[in-house]
Amino acid sequence: MNAPIYLDNNATTRVDPRVIEAMLPCFDVDYGNAASTSHVFGWATRDLVERSTETMAECLGCEAREIVITSGATESINLAIKGAAPFLERKGRHAISARSEHKAGIDPLKRLDKQGWRVTWLTPDRTGLITPGQVAEAITDDTTLVSIMLANNEIGTITPIAEIAAICHDRGILLHTDATQAIGKIPVKVDDLGADLLSFSAHKFYGPKGVGGLYVRRRDRSVRLTPLIEGGGHQRGLRSGTLPVPGIVGMAVAMRIACESLPEEAPRLAHLRDRLEFGILTGLEGVEINGDPERRIPNTSNVRFAGVAGESLMLAMKSVAVSSGSACSAADPEPSHVLRAIGLTDDEARGSLRFSLGRFTTEDEIRNGVERVIEAVKTLRELKA
Repeated sequence: MNAPIYLDNNATTRVDPRVIEAMLPCFDVDYGNAASTSHVFGWATRDLVERSTETMAECLGCEAREIVITSGATESINLAIKGAAPFLERKGRHAISARSEHKAGIDPLKRLDKQGWRVTWLTPDRTGLITPGQVAEAITDDTTLVSIMLANNEIGTITPIAEIAAICHDRGILLHTDATQAIGKIPVKVDDLGADLLSFSAHKFYGPKGVGGLYVRRRDRSVRLTPLIEGGGHQRGLRSGTLPVPGIVGMAVAMRIACESLPEEAPRLAHLRDRLEFGILTGLEGVEINGDPERRIPNTSNVRFAGVAGESLMLAMKSVAVSSGSACSAADPEPSHVLRAIGLTDDEARGSLRFSLGRFTTEDEIRNGVERVIEAVKTLRELKA
């Protein structure tokens, strides 16, 4: 009954045992440098990298040469935005993004703003949605880049990226989407989305930390990037450095499992999420769900508790791992920028918690988790009364 319950899968996921099993030989059997082309050890690891990249390409519906291996989504997003800028600015220095983006997408654009670009920040509606109409209205003759995330990491709202992409391509504008929270939760195919650049990270879909990727379109609308990391010309000159073979192998297996299991796993997660919300909403008064109740990834629920601070609630139920709507840091006490962007007050944002379920979440954990949440909220409210 007191066992810890992990409901913070949007922060990171437990590595799947099948992924670990696939990675282990890369540490003591196939341990060569994939760039060492003069002996069998290098050949073996290069073959592993090539086969792993092919696996990911099949999952994403692209070609292997269109995937660049990075250290994770943050680097991928930086490479997409900062890497594209030197080529795009020859035509125009206007970018469009959203106030509800992850900081990994906001900060690189702020950097461009300091370098002479102009960035238009779209405000989502109360559900967290950015509409194609908003993007179309913000486009000017100087617009060359749009960067909008596919699924929001805090409230789970899904953006109609395919419709936005069509608008962008009619105007010759490059579209980057952060798909970090989407892979394994909703279908992610680059051509269906129309993405020119798409970033992701292995540890969000039960792979290892420290490895991710960036899809860079090479067909029809070929995208050119300036590398952020140089020193050897690896990966067609886009990202130098010795390839992390164990991570690449693990990421490929994790992505394959996530894509293959999606038809069964997405409904299961949605069922558990609905049970969580029903239990909390029927067990407590003064509770609301933040974001879009329908158009969202199936594992995510952002819940607002009236009269309770999210951080206090987390401390009151330490055995349930969740995330607060506010930054849990003395150095950054501001409430969630995402929740403020959708119109919540500071107090409402601070009173919100994100529950994010995963592959290893069980029915029993949801039932026990709901009981612990209800008990903690009632206790805090009684103390405050």
